[in-house]
Amino acid sequence: MKNLLILSFFLFPFFCSSQSQTIAVKPAVSDVLQAWIPSNIQMKGYLGSKIDLCINQRIKKEDVSQLIEPFKTRNETNRWQSEFWGKWILSAIAAYEYNHDPELRKIIQDAVSGLLATQTPDGYIGNYSPEAKLKNWDIWGRKYTLLGLLAYFDISGDKKVLDAAKKLADHLLTQVGPDKADIVKTGNFRGMPSSSVLEPMVLLYRHTGDKRYLDFAKYIAAQWETSDGPKLISKGIDGIAVADRFPKPANWWSWDNGQKAYEMMSCYEGLLELFRITGDASYLKSAEMAVQNIIDTEINVAGSGTAFECFYHGALRQTEPTYHTMETCVTFTWIKLCNNLLRLTGNPLYADQIEKSVYNALMASMKFDGSQIAKYSPLEGMRHEGEQQCGMHINCCNANGPRAFTLIPKMALMIAENEIRINLYGQSSASVQLSPKNKVGILQNTTYPETDQIEITVQPEKAENFTLALRIPAWSQTNTLLVNGLAVDEVRSGTYQRITRDWKPGDKILLKLDLTGRLITLNGHQAILRGPVLLARDSRFNDGFVDETAVVQQKNNQVELLPCAEKPEHIWMSFTAPLVLGTDLEGEFRNPQPIHFCDFASAGNTWSRDSRYGVWIPQTLNVMNSVYKAY
Repeated sequence: MKNLLILSFFLFPFFCSSQSQTIAVKPAVSDVLQAWIPSNIQMKGYLGSKIDLCINQRIKKEDVSQLIEPFKTRNETNRWQSEFWGKWILSAIAAYEYNHDPELRKIIQDAVSGLLATQTPDGYIGNYSPEAKLKNWDIWGRKYTLLGLLAYFDISGDKKVLDAAKKLADHLLTQVGPDKADIVKTGNFRGMPSSSVLEPMVLLYRHTGDKRYLDFAKYIAAQWETSDGPKLISKGIDGIAVADRFPKPANWWSWDNGQKAYEMMSCYEGLLELFRITGDASYLKSAEMAVQNIIDTEINVAGSGTAFECFYHGALRQTEPTYHTMETCVTFTWIKLCNNLLRLTGNPLYADQIEKSVYNALMASMKFDGSQIAKYSPLEGMRHEGEQQCGMHINCCNANGPRAFTLIPKMALMIAENEIRINLYGQSSASVQLSPKNKVGILQNTTYPETDQIEITVQPEKAENFTLALRIPAWSQTNTLLVNGLAVDEVRSGTYQRITRDWKPGDKILLKLDLTGRLITLNGHQAILRGPVLLARDSRFNDGFVDETAVVQQKNNQVELLPCAEKPEHIWMSFTAPLVLGTDLEGEFRNPQPIHFCDFASAGNTWSRDSRYGVWIPQTLNVMNSVYKAY
C-alpha cells in the first residue's frame, strides 16, 4: 500500500499539468506489481528503436479523420469500423505517456474533439443505423470508444470526456440488461465481443463510483454462465481446453463459434478488472486456468497462436502449414492478458511469455520500415500486408498492433513494496521514485539478446536498503550473477532473483544468461531457439531451398550457432547452424553444411517474394535410428 501511495504522489504532477484524473473507488484487491511511469523509462537498442519506429511511422501518420467518418454517417448494419478509432487512440495515448510528444498530444486532442462532435443527444457514439443497433459488432465498437475516452480522461482530467463516456454507457444500459436485450445474445461468437464491454464498465465504475456500472458488470459475468452464455468462468475453472468449449460451428463467422480467441481473451481482461473490484476468487482462478491452458495447448514457438482467429490446439499442430495463423490482434491481446496477470500475481511465468511474444510474434508483425502491421505472421511463407477492411484504409491489426509496441515500456520495469523488478532486458534507463526522499536510477548496458551479458548500474541518489528483483528466464539453464564482482549463489531459472542490500550509487550487477542454441522437435520437424528468440531460414541467404528436409546436428538438444559477420539488409541477427540437407547421404551430401538462420522477426520482413522463410524444418527420416512397425 505504501508504494501505491508513493506512485499516486509522483504521478500527480504529470496529470496535474492537464488537470488530474480522479479514481473514485479503491479496488478490493491491489496488484502485486505496479507499472512505473512510462515517461521515466527510456528504451534504447533494438526494442527502443522498434517502439520509436512504430510511433513515428504508424501511430502519428494515421488518417484520423477517416477513422471518425463512420461515426458521422451511422448507416452500418454488420461491420466493425467503429473499433478503429478506439484502438488507434489507445496506442496514441500510450505513446504520449511514453514520450510526451507535444505534436502527438495535439493529434490526440483533435481526435477526441472530432469524435465527441458525433455523439447523439441520447448518448450514442457509434456507426450503426437505428434498426441495426446491438447487432454484430455494435457493442464491440462502443467498448473501444469507452476505453479510448477513459484513457484520454486519465491523461487530461477533462470532465467533458468523462461525461461523454458516462452518457455512452448510460445509453447502453437502456438497451441491454435484465428485462432488456441479453448481452450474450447480441453480436457474434456467443456474445463474447459484446460482453467484453465488461472491461470499460468496471473502469467507469472506478472513475465515478456509480453503482449502476458495477451492477452491469456483474450482470455480464452472470450471463456468461447462463444456457446461452460462453461459460467463461465455469469452463475455465473446470479446465476445459479453450479449443474444445463448444462444437465446431456450421458457420465459422457466427454466434455459434465459441472459440474466437481475441474476443475470449478480451472478456478475461474484463473479468480480471472485476476481480480487482470485488475480490471474487473464481474470477481470478478462471482467468489463470484459461491462460495456463492457452500456454499448454495453443501458444507456438513464436509466442502466439490461432488459425482463422480461433483456438484450435495450435501448439500441437503448429508444424502444419495453416491458413491465417497468428493474427496480430491475438498476439497483442495475449501479451496484454499476460501483463494483467503479471501485475496481479507477480508470477514470472507471465513475464517469460511476454518476452517470447514480444521478440518473436510481435516484432515479426511490423514491416521493416514501420509502415504496416501484418494481419497474420505465420511460421512459414511470405509476409504481406492485410486487406483494407470495412471500406476504409485500415484493418483491425494495423489499428491494434501499435498498442503492443507502446505497452512494452509499462511491462519492462515494475515496482512492489520497497522493490524494483526488471522484467525485460535491453539497453535502457529508468528513474524510479522508490521512496519520497530517494530516486533510483536503473541503467541497463547491454545488447541482449544478441549477446548474453547484461550490465545493470544502480544509481540511488543516496544509499538505501531495498530489493532489486531480476527475472531469470525459465529457458536459461546456466546463469551467472555478480554484484560488485561478488558471485550470487543459487540463481534459479524461472524465478525472480531478489537481491536485498544497502544499494549505493554506482553499484553494478552483471547477469549472464544462457543463449545456447536449443533444438525443439515436434511431429517430425525441428526448430531452433536462441534465448527468447526463434530462428528461421530465409531465402535471402541464397543457401538452398528453405523448406528442404534436413537433420539439424545437435548434442543433448544443443545446437552450435556461429554468428555471421555479414547479413542481408534489414536482418537483425544471423547465425549458421550445421545441417545435413536432403535425402541423399552419398558423397558430399553426408557432411553437415553451415546453413544460415536469422531471427524470426527479421525473416520475410521485406514483405516480398525475395524473402520466403520457414521456422519448422522437416526432419529426414533415418530408419536405422528409428523404431518402426510393420503394417
